[in-house]
Amino acid sequence: MFEAAIPTIMFTVSFISTKDLRLALVVSCTAAVIALVIRLVQRSSIQFVVNALVGIGIGALFALRAARAGGDANDQALAYFLPGLLYNGAYAVVLALSNLVRWPLIGFMVGSVMGDPTAWHKDRQIVKLCSLLTWVLVAPCLLRVIVQTPIYLAGRGGSMDPDAAVAALGVAKLSMGWPLQLASLALMVWLLARDATPVEEPRPEA
Repeated sequence: MFEAAIPTIMFTVSFISTKDLRLALVVSCTAAVIALVIRLVQRSSIQFVVNALVGIGIGALFALRAARAGGDANDQALAYFLPGLLYNGAYAVVLALSNLVRWPLIGFMVGSVMGDPTAWHKDRQIVKLCSLLTWVLVAPCLLRVIVQTPIYLAGRGGSMDPDAAVAALGVAKLSMGWPLQLASLALMVWLLARDATPVEEPRPEA
């Protein structure tokens, strides 16, 4: 959570205080690189630092695209947050569709543990449980889109001060990022711990 949050905090604070998008990107990337070096020295996992760097890189590409299209610093800063909205929207749609067609994606995780990617689908109780767990994963993505999209559109459309929109998106990204994801994972663990889903035994042939 710390490694994912610090680059976003540095970007938001730097941009609001300096109005210099390039400086804000440099500061946020520097924070992520420092975290990466610390991880390498400790010889521990660099997964989350790399994730943060990839996120910053994608956001920077969107910001540069906005700059080339003639957008001012505020347009570029708002564009930085757009990939996160698109990712969460696409992720929510894919997960929801998998439930609607009754092939919840969580089921394939269950299948990988069982050694057969699709065997779980033969058991209605397992399908029901996997559908519930998949909806739990949909919820945080959908909530981020519902909360952050109006802020983004208001900042772009002028109905909200762009500085305030950037600050609000930064706060929303932090508060609805890993904390919300961990909450959904905790709920999944709780559901699994309390659920005594019986595995249907195959009926003997007559």
